[in-house]
Amino acid sequence: MLASAAGWAWPQAVRDIFKPRGVNLLMAEKASDFVSIIANTRIHTTIVDVDADRPTGLATVKIIRLGYPTVPCILLTSRTDRDMLCRALQLDVFAVVGKPVNLDILQELLHRLFLKRYDSDLFAR
Repeated sequence: MLASAAGWAWPQAVRDIFKPRGVNLLMAEKASDFVSIIANTRIHTTIVDVDADRPTGLATVKIIRLGYPTVPCILLTSRTDRDMLCRALQLDVFAVVGKPVNLDILQELLHRLFLKRYDSDLFAR
């Protein structure tokens, strides 16, 4: 799993929850880091914090989509208005999660994503 770095504790919380399942969480500081990591490592999902990624997390998703259009993406944002949801839909984002992130909801989304995409119940409770 590949996630954007954030100025808050959620990446460590995700790492602590999913590491026992054998899930490695890689962190990317900027869009070019995402592309470099995806190019060199098998990534099953990206999680982009729209608020932490400057100038915009949506630009990061656009860049990822150019080279890796099939990699699933989950967006985290404090702005879950209609405009953000429409933009996410245009970028074929799997889900948009409002902040503060509820880790139970994130786990459920990952469970659905992995069942649908990889036929895996890795994130089942």
